[in-house]
Amino acid sequence: MALLEEYVLVARALSAPARLMLLEQLAQHESGVEALAEKTGLSIANCSQHLQQLRRAALVTSRRNGKAVIYRLADTKTLELMDLLRVVAERNLAQVDRILRDLWNGEDAPEPVSRAELAERLAEGSVVVLDVRPADEYAAAHIPGALNTTLAGLAEIFPMLSPDTEIVAYCRGPYCIYAHQAVAALRKHGFQAHYLEGGLPEWKAEGRDIQIGVT
Repeated sequence: MALLEEYVLVARALSAPARLMLLEQLAQHESGVEALAEKTGLSIANCSQHLQQLRRAALVTSRRNGKAVIYRLADTKTLELMDLLRVVAERNLAQVDRILRDLWNGEDAPEPVSRAELAERLAEGSVVVLDVRPADEYAAAHIPGALNTTLAGLAEIFPMLSPDTEIVAYCRGPYCIYAHQAVAALRKHGFQAHYLEGGLPEWKAEGRDIQIGVT
């Protein structure tokens, strides 16, 4: 029972949507409480409480930078746990399937492109990669050569894209739907678009090249 109680500590830490949002943010890069609160729409006090729960479960760690406390994911196993939670929910919960199908107007989503496939196509120069995360997350790290755009600004880059070129969009990782939404919009306008399996955090976790800064 003592061992099971420790396991439950991790499960409880994942039981609040706000904590999943915080984990998703920390999967992009380490961050302080104020920045995380602004990103997630939480109050600073509420954000701090959720982070304490995640730290008690050893899903995140922290360090001090002057008076600020900086948080980051404990390790790549936390990222794997986040993705496994998504996989189980998508396979077993009908409501999750309905929500995702709504993103594609009731149709089945196209098959995602694996990270290995994308790496090959990047080496061949046969693909355009879109990063649909906010600009600050793109600047912190992104797939080399990726174009950055938001969903709101997607139409502005249509003239830069060829209908004959494959486009692969990615975003934050397990819980982010920006890439799904971007691909749906691109396909509606006649582009050959797919979304990446996983996102930037999984790409980094596999030791693949990243680029820092705005290009």
